[in-house]
Amino acid sequence: MTVPPPGPAVPVCSAKGCREAAVWVLAWNNPKLHTPERRKTWLACEEHREHLSRFLGVRGFLKDVVSLSDWETREAGGDRDGGEEPEGSAADR
Repeated sequence: MTVPPPGPAVPVCSAKGCREAAVWVLAWNNPKLHTPERRKTWLACEEHREHLSRFLGVRGFLKDVVSLSDWETREAGGDRDGGEEPEGSAADR
């Protein structure tokens, strides 16, 4: 078996079992664990954006939903809260 050479990582959706390209960033914070300014992130494809937003929203964790391109622009400009990289699968947390 041949392993492909490393290339730029394509961000994928955080929904369990989904491997679609992410187009949304869901910034969240668990107030019982995190300081108010800290932002954790989940990535979402178009299909799972609403589901993941609802999951975080009913718990009072969801702080912001922005397009991945806007999030990356904010990151490049240093305009992000909390300073964390987008994370992998929600199943990993």
